[in-house]
Amino acid sequence: MTRASDLFDRGLNTAAAWVLALLWILPLAYAIWTAIHPAAYEARFVLTAPLTLENFAKAWEAAPFARYFLNTFILVTFILACQFFLCTLAAYAFARFEFPGRGFLFALVLLQLLVMPDILIVENYKTMRLLDLVDTIPAIALPYVASGFGIFLLRQTFMTIPRELDEAARIEGASFLGVLWRVYIPLAKPTYLAYGLVSVSHHWNNFLWPLIVTNSVETRPVTVGLSIFSAIDSGVEWSVINAATLMTSGPLLIAFLLFQRQFVQSFMRAGIK
Repeated sequence: MTRASDLFDRGLNTAAAWVLALLWILPLAYAIWTAIHPAAYEARFVLTAPLTLENFAKAWEAAPFARYFLNTFILVTFILACQFFLCTLAAYAFARFEFPGRGFLFALVLLQLLVMPDILIVENYKTMRLLDLVDTIPAIALPYVASGFGIFLLRQTFMTIPRELDEAARIEGASFLGVLWRVYIPLAKPTYLAYGLVSVSHHWNNFLWPLIVTNSVETRPVTVGLSIFSAIDSGVEWSVINAATLMTSGPLLIAFLLFQRQFVQSFMRAGIK
């Protein structure tokens, strides 16, 4: 009876997993179907329907997506570079140095994880206006350049590195920054990869803050540009909208398919201890 019950539970879990997978893939499958077929087949699922790339061409010509992609690339690159720099220094200090208020300051870093960014939108906007940065790419990036999650993740990784390596490097004459560059950062590469993928994905898809702080084509990322392009009163066909959606989400989907194994292994190796 126990074995039969285990088999039944395993079969039920497998069936539930397949159902959830199908529910998750259906919107993507529909978007792909409408994007590569003429508008007449938006609600007609005929296997012999003709294939076309015209919807992608129409979407590309109907809005300045080239500029949106450039803005987004600059944005995520700038944020990731700043986060790597600031989070590395902060995590190294919390992991290897003793100083007054260390525990309290690290608690403040952890507290940031509990604060939703949307709560600070008004104050962030006031700050950007004070700095005269509204409608600029730095205005989108500045609230995110210091990440509590990044500091926490790197600090936990640095703490797993044996102090003997640190001491050996110091005996060889390496400075504190030399130890960080030659010992800690190379050993933490899996964590950097995992965090980099999370950061790029999050800021590529970020919508509310860029929508509020940008007003022009020169600064809008793809998420805001897509929302304006697909507005109800724009008169754009649904197949063209889905083609534009696939264009904007395509880089993330490709990156996930290429790096999914490294992504999972990086978090497993990072080890939250």
